[in-house]
Amino acid sequence: MTLKVVQNKKINCEDFKFKDPQNLTFPIPPLASANFYDNKGVKTLKICATLYINAVESEKPTVDTAIEKDGTFTIYFDYIWDKVSPDTYDVYYVETDYTSETVGDITEVISYLQYTVPTVGGGLGDDPKLSRGTKTSAGA
Repeated sequence: MTLKVVQNKKINCEDFKFKDPQNLTFPIPPLASANFYDNKGVKTLKICATLYINAVESEKPTVDTAIEKDGTFTIYFDYIWDKVSPDTYDVYYVETDYTSETVGDITEVISYLQYTVPTVGGGLGDDPKLSRGTKTSAGA
């Protein structure tokens, strides 16, 4: 099983602001797509996600966890959040490639934006918070 981050890039030049923030849930679920492609003879699942991260935070999101089970691939995009609902966002485009012996059995992808809260001493809290999962079909 191999998960490779192909691209992780901030795509906005100015802070992004939602027009109707009253109806947002935090963290904001990723906008994701998933498609199979042939990468030099190896069937590969490409997942592309757009993530909305608090503009006050300066660190890129990371991809630390991915799970393949029973035809479902679940991927977690992680970032640090200070528990304050932001007014503005940085928008990140994250692209990953996934391969495994059973990659062809995947029929759906669920993506989560997961944040951890820094503690007073600078470490991370023990209670990560997940966005609602965004499901997409793994297209051919």
